[in-house]
Amino acid sequence: MYGFLTKKYKEAICIAGTHGKTTTTSMIACCFLEAELDPSIEVGAILNKINGNYRIGSSDYFILESCEYKANFLNFFPNTAVILNIDNDHLDFYKTFENVIKTFKKFANLVDENGLLVVNGDDENCINLKDDTKAKFITYGIENKKSDYIAKNIEFDNNGFAKFDVYKNNEFFENITLSVAGKHNVLNSLATIAVSDYYKISKEKIKKALAEFTGASRRLEYKGKFNGISIFDDYGHHPTEILATANAVKNKKYNKSWVVFQPHTYSRTKEHLDKFAEVLTNFDNIIITDIYAAREKDIYGVSSKDLVNKIIELGKPAEYISDFKKIVEFLKENAKTGDIIVTLGAGTVTEIGPMILE
Repeated sequence: MYGFLTKKYKEAICIAGTHGKTTTTSMIACCFLEAELDPSIEVGAILNKINGNYRIGSSDYFILESCEYKANFLNFFPNTAVILNIDNDHLDFYKTFENVIKTFKKFANLVDENGLLVVNGDDENCINLKDDTKAKFITYGIENKKSDYIAKNIEFDNNGFAKFDVYKNNEFFENITLSVAGKHNVLNSLATIAVSDYYKISKEKIKKALAEFTGASRRLEYKGKFNGISIFDDYGHHPTEILATANAVKNKKYNKSWVVFQPHTYSRTKEHLDKFAEVLTNFDNIIITDIYAAREKDIYGVSSKDLVNKIIELGKPAEYISDFKKIVEFLKENAKTGDIIVTLGAGTVTEIGPMILE
């Protein structure tokens, strides 16, 4: 259905990548709205600016989050494609990382010579797509100084929000201030700037839209405070996403961090068990609850207790608590004023924050 719709728009802007799609789609949408370009929008979370996850505009612009699961995005007809990163995920479908890379190459090939492909210059697999496209090829990055759009002089405030200078083709472009946390969001904003600049949205509009963007739902979303303890909720369910969230939290000002992690699918938990344990040790206190099965049956021989044991092997204490009410009680008894609690995962773990606040 979305393939049909993208074919009907003169400018279908498809945002793809293993991580960051929802946030970057939201950021680009906000820039186009700020510029009064009246876009149609489809994004995988609630975006306050449009009071939902979709908007029907009357212009030729369709801004669409484009998911790689089951190669769904190969049904689309992008005039502009953004590829934020290519990582090892959805192996229940793809089986090997090589198949993931091949599928992103096919997606890049969907953009013709009159279109635009924007990629992360810090991601080697994205850079290699240059050989697989005839489209105009634009890069952005922090580490790769050859990128077309680069962030320099990055500073973080007590909320973990970044302020930085953007350089375009080695010339100063604009100073940007974000209202979302983490270095990964600097990269997401650079992708947004590259696309918005290509469509001739003014620097002032881009700057204003990014400063006012406070995040899509479940992306390190602030839920409230209990006894001086700040509670956040995040959708991260892959080791790369968890590490990005942990690093974003570290940029904030707090005493101790608490994470409640609900693994998402048995296949992903088994495939990345060691990596999950490693990245979760970036939090001070760790609680693991049961695996959220989603679309799967328990045939993989893995459990949340296996993850707890791996974390303990790395020298970090971790608790396995199945019942959400018991998790809430545990946090109420042990978390202190000035701490941060992050509920983490793509399943029902999102219910715990409101339970604490209630």
